[in-house]
Amino acid sequence: MPLNAKQKGDPLSPDFKLENSPFYAMNRAIGFYDREMTRMLKAVGVDIPRWRVLMLAHERGPISVSEIAEFAMMKQSTTTRVIQRMCRDKLITVEARATDARVTEVALTPAGDKAVDRIRQAASKVYGKAFRDFQPKEVALALDLLRRIKNGLQEPI
Repeated sequence: MPLNAKQKGDPLSPDFKLENSPFYAMNRAIGFYDREMTRMLKAVGVDIPRWRVLMLAHERGPISVSEIAEFAMMKQSTTTRVIQRMCRDKLITVEARATDARVTEVALTPAGDKAVDRIRQAASKVYGKAFRDFQPKEVALALDLLRRIKNGLQEPI
């Protein structure tokens, strides 16, 4: 009986090859995405870590430093350094949360809002390039599949 795609993607399969691994394919896609985003963001004076912080502060702000680290999948120490640089550049402000002074919250400044506008223009070009051959239902399916993979990985082994 021939192996199906799920079986071929298992590293213990005798027919396993990297090209059959969904994780390898995702990693390659993310690598190409990062390369394109880095190029487009550089043109507007931002890097990927700053882009993540700006977008999270825009969508969820004020947002705590630890929440940014969690949502952006960045180490807390890296997130803190990025935020410190962004404060010096006057893209964001930080202050203690009113209800819990132990929590530091990040909010956008007017300059940060302008940076978000530039970033969205750049990111839209990358998005359009990546999904130009997709139908809306396929984009929805891709999002659903990726959420299911993430949820599966969050469960203990």
